[in-house]
Formats: sequence, structure tokens, C-alpha cells
Amino acid sequence: MRIGFIEDTPLHGGTQIWVSEATRYFLDKGEEVVILCPADTWMQKQIDGTGARVFTYDWDGVVGEGEDSRKIWIDALGNCDVALCTVHPPRDGFHCSVFAARCIDEGGLRTCLVPKTGTIVPEYKREYYESGRDINYAVIAITGFTRDYLIDEYGLPADKVTLVYQGTEIDRFQPSVEGRAESLKRYALPDNSFPVLGCIGSFEERKGLNVLIETVRQLADGPLPQVHAMLVGDGPDEAILKQQVNELAIENHVSFFPFTRQPDIVFERLDITVLSSLYKEGLPNVLLESMAMSVPVVASRIAGVPEIVIEAETGYMVEPGDAKDLATGIEKLAADANACRKMGENGRALVVRSHDKHVQFDAFLEYFREIAQ
Repeated sequence: MRIGFIEDTPLHGGTQIWVSEATRYFLDKGEEVVILCPADTWMQKQIDGTGARVFTYDWDGVVGEGEDSRKIWIDALGNCDVALCTVHPPRDGFHCSVFAARCIDEGGLRTCLVPKTGTIVPEYKREYYESGRDINYAVIAITGFTRDYLIDEYGLPADKVTLVYQGTEIDRFQPSVEGRAESLKRYALPDNSFPVLGCIGSFEERKGLNVLIETVRQLADGPLPQVHAMLVGDGPDEAILKQQVNELAIENHVSFFPFTRQPDIVFERLDITVLSSLYKEGLPNVLLESMAMSVPVVASRIAGVPEIVIEAETGYMVEPGDAKDLATGIEKLAADANACRKMGENGRALVVRSHDKHVQFDAFLEYFREIAQ
């Protein structure tokens, strides 16, 4: 079977890492893989040399949907039995899944288009999931919340929307003495920092890092004077966030570290993982990885988060954008070492039971075979 991935973004994050890992897994299983992505991007660099067939296009130029772009996409999609398209924000009236549907239709292709999403964004249109064209399609939702929303609110046919959870590498993401030693060496923090909070991901507005920084100020000025937050990643808001830290005079309580392909080493350094996102989340990889590492979480109550963050069992949920509520959740975990340890153990058990990445990749593969018939 020939499996395609459409990744219409120059950025890198959890979704793009998942695509690169899925590519390698499917290739190892003997499947053919096609990647359609913008030229000279992180995704292309990750896939080059894997054995996947790569088609690239001009990320800015494709917005015009000109003949050159259509030819590239039709050629790429024509080599696929199924083409999974992660649903990205529209830009200048262009949307990748809508354009893919057009190319499949106009090219007379038998390719099954599979928009995949874990995120519900109110301004996203129904056509991003069901184009209205006479093509073979199916939709994958990676959270139960998302599947229900697509059916109930968007009116998508229930038999066209399937829930397939994503997973994490449970063998890689588990604490070790060696990993802890490496994390202490790699991520130097002020002496006696406690609790050490971690947020791994893109530095952009939707991640609510400005709220987390304000929360750190409240905790440092109050019940947790040694609190320290590690912000690991990169993105467009990095300079703004650093300015906020300076203006609040909490430089000794917040550290910035670059994007890493070894988040397991970051988790070894943490007491609590924080997801302060405001919107546009599905089932965040960072939470699955943290829980696999036995690190409890405090996370915004949005989208699929309640499907893995079980209140007072694997962590706490808080209202998005509420710095005081976030501070309360962190303070509760920091105050009870035994409860914190137990929640970490519960999180690890949940991920092993329901979110083993290899098991979930096989579930994706089985579904692709079903819809490609």
C-alpha cells in the first residue's frame, strides 16, 4: 500500500515529529510512503534519506493554486492509495485539504483523502474535512471530543469519522538514572529550584506561555519562592516572552532552552509538566510523553485533554488563560510529594495501557487498508 502525508507547514512541532516517525514505522513495515511538503523545510530534511518518495512545492506560491502547483500535487497524490492531510490553519483563502481534494477530483485520482485533526477551531470550515467533491474521503479524529464535535456540530456522517488515538514511545519515555544525570548536566538551573515546571513546544500565542509566566510570578512572590519554569522550544513569540520575564523581574525563575529532539531528557529534569494552552489543541504529545515519564501534569481543560488527564489521578486540569487557577493546580501538586509520585505512576500506567505508539501506528495502518479497498 502507498501511504501519503500532506504536511503544509514550514514549522516543526508535535504533529510534524509524528509524521516523520510514522513514515519510518510504515517503511519498516514494508509499505510505500509519499511525502508532500514545502521545499527546504524541517519536514523535508527529516524525510530525505528514509526511502520515502518526497514531492516538494513552493509554500508561498501554492496559495495561488496555479498549474505548476496543481501538477506537483496531482503527481504526488496519484502515487497514493490514501493521503493523510493534517488540518492546518488556512492562509490567504488557501487550505491544504481543500486543494488536495480539488487535485484528486480534477486529476481523476482514486486516492482516498484523509483529513486528520485533534483540534477544533471555530473559524475552521466544514469543507476542510469534507470538501463536497465527488471523491473518496474519510476523516481521522485523534480525540473522542473531536470526533463528537465533527459529527454533532459540523454534521459530518458518523461512518466517515473514525477515532484513532495517537501514542508515544513507552520504551523510550521512561525515567532512568542515566537520563536524570544527563538532564542535570544539560539543563543547569538555580540551586534548590522547586518545583521545576516544564513546558515543551512552540512559543506562540495559542500556547498561553504569557499566562504561565504570570503564574510563575505569582508563585515566586507567594507560596513557592524557589519555583522555576523551563520553557523548551522556539517560535515567533520568543522575544515577547523574554521581555515579559524581564519586565516582571523573574529572570531567576524562568529559563529558555532551544527545541530538542530529546524531550525525554527534559522530562527527567521536571517535577511538573505544564500545558497552559488557550485553544487549538487535540491530544498533546507532550502530555503523553510526560505521563510516560511518570511526570504529573497540570493542563488546560480543552479538547481531548480530559481523556488522559484524570483529575487528581494523573494531574490537574485548569481553566485556560486563568493564571490564578494554574497557580493553584501547581501548588497542590508541589505540596504533596506522595500524591505527586502516585499521579506520575498512574500516568505511566495509563499511557502503557492505551497509548503505546507502535500499537497505535498499527491501528492507523489497519484503518488505511480498510478505507483504501
